[in-house]
Amino acid sequence: MTRPTLVPTPGPDGPTAARLPAVTGPSGPRRRRRTGARWRRVISPVVLVLAWELASRTGLLAPEKLSAPSEVLRTGWRLAVDGILWTHLTDSLTRAAVGLAIGGTLGVVLGALAGLLRIGDDLVDPPVQMARMLPHLGLVPLLIIWVGIGESLKITLVCLGAFFPIYFNMYAGIRDIDVRLVEAARTCGLNAWQRIRHVILPGALPALFLGLRLAIGAAWLSLVVGEQVNAQTGIGFLMMEAREFSQTDVVVLGLLIYALLGLLSDVALRILERRALTWRTGVHIQAS
Repeated sequence: MTRPTLVPTPGPDGPTAARLPAVTGPSGPRRRRRTGARWRRVISPVVLVLAWELASRTGLLAPEKLSAPSEVLRTGWRLAVDGILWTHLTDSLTRAAVGLAIGGTLGVVLGALAGLLRIGDDLVDPPVQMARMLPHLGLVPLLIIWVGIGESLKITLVCLGAFFPIYFNMYAGIRDIDVRLVEAARTCGLNAWQRIRHVILPGALPALFLGLRLAIGAAWLSLVVGEQVNAQTGIGFLMMEAREFSQTDVVVLGLLIYALLGLLSDVALRILERRALTWRTGVHIQAS
């Protein structure tokens, strides 16, 4: 933002009482630098895709090993027109949403319980710390025995993938609150619930959003594995079926869809974070 200056204006104390004008937005050169920085982030992905297409067309990449981007797009368009892609995509999104909702809710509740209460820390945190050391994708054989090989398995894997990042970030966000802020709120007469609502939870939101971003990535990774275990629909099933017939274009299409879903989820979460944390200002180092 441009630096404000004092402008003399007529006032009650004299003809030259100073007032502070409204602060204007970013100047033109700075706005142009930000726009240029956004476009620079697009350069490397575009170059990689062009190099991939060129290598495929010149024969450096065999089609049976890795299909060209143009071929992958044609395959995606064909499956979308046939309606096959939308069926698998809808089922994958449903599993991811349900798993994230369950795992995220448990992570927030247990993380808040362990972070706010000493008895919660003593009872909840030790078993969660022990479970964290177990790779949840390695629990697939045991989960098959417990919940079967149907939809419950896939949702459980997503739930486990989302739970741990949200729990630990919620727990750390609460524990990292400055004690002096809590004491100041108590001095101002806020009761326990008001201190939680107005001081602790807002202070833990940045850590919670970081946990959500990590949880979304872990959820999509878990879904890839879950949909390859006795599934009949889903992007993971589509990829597994294509592997049996050596259809690399469909396999690459599935990977791209997972990547795009993760990217779109992260962008949506960034927008929500920016609106929810309007009080926080970030610091960015810009090259001169």
